Amino acid sequence: MRRVGGLIDRLEESVIAALLAAMTIVAFTQVIARYVFNTGWTGALEFTRILFAWLILFGMSYGIKVGAHLGVDVFIRMLPSRLFRAAAVFGALCTLLYAVILLSSDWLTVFGIDARGGAIDYWQKMHKIGIGLDDLRFPIWMQEAFGLQERVHRWIAYLILPIGLALLAFRSLQALVAILRGKRETIIAAHEVEPGGDAGHADQPETRG
Repeated sequence: MRRVGGLIDRLEESVIAALLAAMTIVAFTQVIARYVFNTGWTGALEFTRILFAWLILFGMSYGIKVGAHLGVDVFIRMLPSRLFRAAAVFGALCTLLYAVILLSSDWLTVFGIDARGGAIDYWQKMHKIGIGLDDLRFPIWMQEAFGLQERVHRWIAYLILPIGLALLAFRSLQALVAILRGKRETIIAAHEVEPGGDAGHADQPETRG
């Protein structure tokens, strides 16, 4: 798991940096094009929205990894150490369950729950239907060279749904294991108000693998 965790660390950090850079470049060039040259790219707004959605969904898992998700822990910190740890484990389990259900809820039928769907199922439907995005289009040379339809397929943009939720499930499992081993306190970033009025962070060991 350590090797897999290291690969995912580099993947998340590289993709997040690339997404931020791409959003900045597209937004900047679009402003210059519109207000200086009175022109622009029709699909710029939609492309930026898609990049932002990818950034959020990648950020969910990365936030767990670095302990950046905010949470109210004032009540569980009043509990004895064993109960506090149990509450932390419960929180990590809930996050893991949430990610797995959103990824695919078909497995719930094993427990007699009639629930089908999830990100994987939705992405597969989008791939099968082949609906295009509203404004984002392939360049003409790509359409002619590869026989593509004019508009970019929605399934390409929606690919982040199963990827993001799978990463969220992995990071939740990683945090759960770290809590059970005593290497991490909680899955959230704990904020406590210090006497001087400054907000202090409870130590959140960074988990690798």
